[in-house]
Amino acid sequence: MTYKPNSDRYTLMNYNRCGNSGLLLPAISLGLWHNFGDADNPENFRKIILRAFDLGITHFDLANNYGPPPGSAEINFGKVLNSDLKPFRDELIISTKAGYGMWPGPYGDHGSRKYLLASLDQSLKRMGLEYVDIFYSHRPDPETPVEETMMALNTAIHQGKALYAGISNYDAEQTSRAVKILKELGTPCLIHQPKYNMFERWVEEGLLDTLGKNGIGCIPFSPLAQGLLTNRYLGGIPPGSRISKPHGFLRKDKLTPETIRKISALNEIALGRGQTLARMALLWILKDPRITSVLIGASSVSQLEENFKVLKDESLDEDELVKINRILD
Repeated sequence: MTYKPNSDRYTLMNYNRCGNSGLLLPAISLGLWHNFGDADNPENFRKIILRAFDLGITHFDLANNYGPPPGSAEINFGKVLNSDLKPFRDELIISTKAGYGMWPGPYGDHGSRKYLLASLDQSLKRMGLEYVDIFYSHRPDPETPVEETMMALNTAIHQGKALYAGISNYDAEQTSRAVKILKELGTPCLIHQPKYNMFERWVEEGLLDTLGKNGIGCIPFSPLAQGLLTNRYLGGIPPGSRISKPHGFLRKDKLTPETIRKISALNEIALGRGQTLARMALLWILKDPRITSVLIGASSVSQLEENFKVLKDESLDEDELVKINRILD
């Protein structure tokens, strides 16, 4: 059956300007870090991607190593793009990244020009695209001059293989240097993608100020702390959860008694607001005007739809923010 998107999709979403650029991004973007690899159900992730677009989510975020195995998320997204979303390519913002280990040998990791440009070519081939909208340096590389890494992003832009340049996981000082170099090259830094949630607030120690001062967008990943900022673990570790998986990124030692206490207290505030803890955690990030969009993951359409409801939730008031900070301190 030919896919026909929801004709009301653009009335459902809020779109925010990305820094000082001309680009608008949806307040909620879909990240394909988990649940879109070869071990996942193809029909399920197809339904998630198409439902996201029906809800006005135009931005789909990938990286070369997403899967598992690495590269499979891009391949699988490319299949959905080719079978269903190809007529709507100009309505989509598709991003990918390079910076983590991807293939054997000295040229398949970190921040060299050799690696970044080769990786981008591979990503385009996997997704069946002529260009991506945003290409990121996925992490700073202490062994490679930042000038080389930024020149690689600049080359990708001038080759027409990416429309915008972004960086991810750079601290405030590294960001300032990278932004200066890109500006001198004539390729402004569009956006920064840091890890940011109630439990990890390092971006508040200078990075958000740096982004605001330079007119750069911010799109946090892991806003729910990989599931900790939900009610999922209040009764223990459920089967199939990220902590239950032996090779997952979320380890059991993260679920300490103190963490459970904080999650429970935060959940009580969320319940008092008539929303889930996950939605409150997303709302907490979106409260800052320097945040352009927040990246969510989804393992099901219902989970996607539930978190989408945050757009209709009332803003957190000062008393609630004070209570949340007391819990987190």
